[in-house]
Amino acid sequence: MRQFARFKTQHPECVLFFRMGDFYEMFEEDAVLAHKTLGITLTQRTEGIPMAGVPHHAVEGYLRRMIEAGHRVAVCDQIQDASEAKGIVDRAVTRVLTPGTLVDEALLDEGRTNHVAALDLRGETGGGTLAVVELSTGTFRLRDLPADRLVDEVVRSGPSELLYAEPAGGGVPEVVESIRAAAGCALTSRPPWTFRPAEAGEALRSHFGVATLAGFGLDDEDPALAAAGAVLRYLQETQAPDDSAGRLGHLRPPRRDPAGRYVTIDATTLYNLEIERTMRSGTVAGSLLSIFGGCRTGMGRRRLREWLCFPLREPEAITARHDAVSALLADETCAVELSGHLAGVQDVARIVGRVSMRRATPRDLVALGRSIGTLPAVGRLLEDRPAFAAHAARLAAVAGPLASLAETIESRCVDDPPAHLREGGLFRDGVDAGLDEARTLRRDATGWLAGYQKQLIEHSGINSLKVGYNKVFGYYIEVTHAHADRVPDAFTRKQTLKNAERYITPELKTFEDKVTTAESVAIEREKVLFEQLCTAAASRAPEIAEFGDVTAELDVLACFADAARRYGYARPDLVDAPILDIRQGRHPVLDRTLGERFVPNDCSLGGHDESSTHPGAPSLALITGPNMAGKSTYIRQVALIVLLAHAGCFVPAEAARIGLTDRIFTRIGAADELHAGRSTFMVEMTETANILHHATDRSVVILDEIGRGTSTLDGLSLAWAITEALAARGSRTLFATHYHELTTLADDLEAVTNLHVSVREWGDQIIFVYRIVPGRTDRSYGIHVAKIAGVPGPTIDRAAQLLETLAVQTESPHVPGSPPPRAGQLSLFTEYIEHPVVNALRALDITSLSPLEAFDVLRKLREEAEERH
Repeated sequence: MRQFARFKTQHPECVLFFRMGDFYEMFEEDAVLAHKTLGITLTQRTEGIPMAGVPHHAVEGYLRRMIEAGHRVAVCDQIQDASEAKGIVDRAVTRVLTPGTLVDEALLDEGRTNHVAALDLRGETGGGTLAVVELSTGTFRLRDLPADRLVDEVVRSGPSELLYAEPAGGGVPEVVESIRAAAGCALTSRPPWTFRPAEAGEALRSHFGVATLAGFGLDDEDPALAAAGAVLRYLQETQAPDDSAGRLGHLRPPRRDPAGRYVTIDATTLYNLEIERTMRSGTVAGSLLSIFGGCRTGMGRRRLREWLCFPLREPEAITARHDAVSALLADETCAVELSGHLAGVQDVARIVGRVSMRRATPRDLVALGRSIGTLPAVGRLLEDRPAFAAHAARLAAVAGPLASLAETIESRCVDDPPAHLREGGLFRDGVDAGLDEARTLRRDATGWLAGYQKQLIEHSGINSLKVGYNKVFGYYIEVTHAHADRVPDAFTRKQTLKNAERYITPELKTFEDKVTTAESVAIEREKVLFEQLCTAAASRAPEIAEFGDVTAELDVLACFADAARRYGYARPDLVDAPILDIRQGRHPVLDRTLGERFVPNDCSLGGHDESSTHPGAPSLALITGPNMAGKSTYIRQVALIVLLAHAGCFVPAEAARIGLTDRIFTRIGAADELHAGRSTFMVEMTETANILHHATDRSVVILDEIGRGTSTLDGLSLAWAITEALAARGSRTLFATHYHELTTLADDLEAVTNLHVSVREWGDQIIFVYRIVPGRTDRSYGIHVAKIAGVPGPTIDRAAQLLETLAVQTESPHVPGSPPPRAGQLSLFTEYIEHPVVNALRALDITSLSPLEAFDVLRKLREEAEERH
């Protein structure tokens, strides 16, 4: 218990899993917590000290549940053979598990990255630097974050755990709290000194064994050093404090993402477009990510997520991806062969991470050998294919070293390896002389025992005598009670049974010791050979990582080609102009679920390119029509088509000409943030303000119902002004609205056009045809939609009656010329429908009425109103 207390003191923030023989035990408050979290039995070995435990062979499942419940775990292992210990067995904390530092296969989702990130804030100047590490694969990236995009970019990076420098006064910085609320990640405070550039630079140089960081694109004054050094020190402390360089040998040098490489997508857009998860259920099913099910590897699925969340802005890189997809579409045989090879590749990126961190299993090692054994075939398949020249060159660069490693693993290891080395069985015969000698002795035991039994029968004359073995008592000689008087004096009684006695002889005991020793020698020898093979594999970590990267890219490209072939996607034409020209576009998710029932639609915005099919087209479209008719689906599908095109994927359309885009903005839905003290309207205006501050003529903006969170006049005024501002800026904008008064803007502003959702009326019923057509509509059909939704008939009838009473007269606001708005230009909602009671009220001279007269007039007007209604 003193030993336990010492380790618990060193890791007070962790639940301590303390190895004792075949179990990991927890004590005191850790035991109570484990009991509540894991549902395991709470007991006690010493009076007053709670205890709970889990079997060591099943510990990974329990660790995962603890981490998912939000706890940190320190694993304390026995580092000494119990048989050799004098007194207490030596133990040490071998790893600390946190949400962002998981590496074991059982603890991870193979299709999702698991990042730990360090955020260095730049004080009053705003902005900061983010260092992002995926420990399971060793990737290490740096991102410079402008102040206005800091929270969004951290959320887009998807960290499971975020490190930050603890402020002098304690607590959590406001921006870090915002990130936690938006990303749902765990927060870990770190001593401020770990973020100092001097200490950070020293940590990086020491770990990577370099005298200067210039080769990584960093210098001693680089602001990115702080975050990079902080995350490295954290990994060293949690993963292997006694041997950090060895166990983190797979960690790649930090690489900075170039500024402007990716289309900017903020957290709101990620959520609204349902790129990773759906808005309603929060699940992957139904998201954009879910429709690409063709990836063959875990590496490919993670890379797919990255490409969708970080679409490219560089035309050359986008074109290269499109060329590769085109090549696979043109040559279906090549595509099928490539997919077949990829199906044989395991998650080598994470396997080499486990190998380097000494967490690999025999099956990991064999899977690594088989996977890199596919490299030559993939390389030959990509030869002489211009679209894959870069991939082929990268594979050729690592083919030699990896071919040697694959041959070594496959020649030395059995085809069907065991899950662990506790009983050996990984290496083939003939691999090692010492192992063969021990195995021969163990195999020959059966023959020796048969001969020994025959010899004993001859000498004793007991024909029923048997020589056997069990795990409890070892080797024995069994004689029935009927022959007890014939047992030789050399036999020593070992066990008494109901009908027989079991004995041992000096010869049999000698043989037992020899065989038992041989078995342990064989297992220990296999452990040595396994460590040697893991060391050889770890030395090739950079080459294996490169092979994993190429494999992941090929996997996603093959997945894109498969989707294009199956579902009729077209190659988008990316142009260097603010154009959006889509023919028969479809929502990628609904197209998959509805099939032929989905109604495709065109979209044409912008048009400053001479080759555009609609030169001079407006940049902003106002879309009117009833709810449930498809407005929201239409604007989302346009944004998703733009995103897919920039990710390198073909798009669900007959044709698409898309101008290079710098940002995709969305303002959709109504939701408050009560925890942050922000109402629905405040959230709406905050998101809109972000768009107005940052949208350019290269941006794509989709808006859904701006201004509905406040009074009608305020909302309409704001929507009007926002429309004018975006039209003047030239941002390609789709604005779905029920403010029909806005449609008059198209009469005076060339940048604005009207679209509406076609609806057919049949008696008092409406039929949605989901077709977007030019022109405006002056009806929202809200009562019809309420009727379809099942609102009771009397309520519908009353609503229809009130609609006639409350109908609003509008004058077409005049917009003089194209100059943007000026004060007092709007003239909205001039007067209500004429009514005798209203007219009588207008005619009253309230200054000449006494209180009693006023009461009498009010009574008469009320009676008249009741008679009329």
